[in-house]
Amino acid sequence: MTEKWFSPGKHTGWKKSLPASTRRHRLLASTDKRMKMRKRYVQAGRRALALANVTQDTETEKRARADANYFFKKVK
Repeated sequence: MTEKWFSPGKHTGWKKSLPASTRRHRLLASTDKRMKMRKRYVQAGRRALALANVTQDTETEKRARADANYFFKKVK
């Protein structure tokens, strides 16, 4: 049995087969609605970056990292 050491805080519904706009919408929808938009963008970006850092699938890593960069650029 393999031990899973990564446990995401919340299920986002993110799938690599979805279009970029849908993936990003789902990431943003999974953030805390009580926060300001800037902090929600950071939170969504961190969730995508966490996925990109732990996955072994190169396509998933590429798309998750692109989504994370999208949110981080919106913060600037």
